[in-house]
Amino acid sequence: MASCDSPFVVKLFKTFKDRKYLYMLMEPCLGGELWTILRNRTRFQDPAARFYTACVIKALEYLHAKGILYRDLKPENLLLDAAGYVKLTDFGFSKQLEGPEEKSWTFCGTPEYVAPEIITNKSHDFRADIWSVGILIYELLTGAPPFTKKNNASAQVYVDILKGMKSVIFPAWMSVSSVELVRQLCRLNPAQRPGLAVTRRYMWFAGFDWEALERRTLPPPFTPKIDGCLDSSNFDNYVEEQREPEEDFSDWDSTF
Repeated sequence: MASCDSPFVVKLFKTFKDRKYLYMLMEPCLGGELWTILRNRTRFQDPAARFYTACVIKALEYLHAKGILYRDLKPENLLLDAAGYVKLTDFGFSKQLEGPEEKSWTFCGTPEYVAPEIITNKSHDFRADIWSVGILIYELLTGAPPFTKKNNASAQVYVDILKGMKSVIFPAWMSVSSVELVRQLCRLNPAQRPGLAVTRRYMWFAGFDWEALERRTLPPPFTPKIDGCLDSSNFDNYVEEQREPEEDFSDWDSTF
């Protein structure tokens, strides 16, 4: 993450540590999580979903060009900056591949978004991220991913994923072009999924101004309200732990 410099990826400037904690100094994205906006609005219309998906495609194009496999795409890991553009964050499951032919075998990712080849442990590469783009589009347009936990059991999600999109119900409000793109991105065979460059040319993106997006002149669907550089109101509040943490009297790391 520290090696990345893209307007569609949250910038990690530096890390620090003391004896107890690791600190990450990152670019502030005070617009909150895309997941929060999706939850509040239930679902997005095509133009909004298209804008946010395009931001993700730009981020993944940049990462894949650097040999970085992301593996944790979901609305919770998409943050809005002050302008309303989406940036990718949380590289906890990412992996640096050393060459175009290298594969990964690690089982990781969020269950609802995991590609089938990760589940079957047949090795995976950048096309696992392509699958996740299809899942993201479906969730943005419907409010929920196509494969969801039943009774909080991840095992059932994996079984459903391995059946593919043939068992997925597409709501009537989804456009024909969006359904077609999701089906293509979520093919069980990774080799049959379109690359990101081809994905851009699908009918669902017809007329979309990629150059304006790259220049950041394309109006976003939603501009967050931010009152100053310390405003965290766009993020959810969480109940503080009742137990007070132990005092840490260790010295700062020498590079802090």
